[in-house]
Amino acid sequence: MILVPPSEGKAAGGDEPGWKPGLMVDRTLDRHRRDVVRAAKAVGATPRRAPCRPAMERYTGVLYQELAWATLPDDARRRGNEQLRTVSGLWGLVAPTDPIPPYRLKMSASLDGLGRLSTWWRPRLAPVLADLTRHRVVWDLLPNEHQAAMDWSESSPAARVTVRFLDAEGKTVSHWNKLLKGSLVRWILTEQPSEPEALSTFRHPLGYRFDVRASDLDGDPAAVVLRAAS
Repeated sequence: MILVPPSEGKAAGGDEPGWKPGLMVDRTLDRHRRDVVRAAKAVGATPRRAPCRPAMERYTGVLYQELAWATLPDDARRRGNEQLRTVSGLWGLVAPTDPIPPYRLKMSASLDGLGRLSTWWRPRLAPVLADLTRHRVVWDLLPNEHQAAMDWSESSPAARVTVRFLDAEGKTVSHWNKLLKGSLVRWILTEQPSEPEALSTFRHPLGYRFDVRASDLDGDPAAVVLRAAS
């Protein structure tokens, strides 16, 4: 399983009807999604009856541009539909083919009747997260804002792996972070690594490589460092 944040950038329009329950992969979340959609409409976070398009066409940020979903091999996209989830303040979890309208809502936002969305989603996502990640390697690429919605106490993944990108001087990369994560997601979907050590074969065009000495592979979660070449 691969967990990523949504992008602020979103394509407009769409050829599919407006959102309704039953269209998304993780349908057990629909009753919670209806609550958030209702509260979000009160503050104009979602346009009324807006047309939908698949999530991988809707999200246009740097991570998703670098992932370049449409250019992945067919088998990698099939795997991605099962293995990749975007953690969203409005939808909870979004699969790549889920039809969604354009929207503006951060996981850190607060809505009347619900409160802070990360806190509200946390117990509601926990059982679904447990089902999706059971005995699987989880590549957790979430920032703190979205990690706040994750409750791992009910989950039993084979391993959970976080990834940090450092420059050649050892400082955390911020400017290129989303681009690097997009490349990493593409590599994971293509190569299907079964353990964090497999990142030793990851090669990024900007020169980032697996730094085994800076990584903590025995931790929970395992912490992998990818460092720029000096």
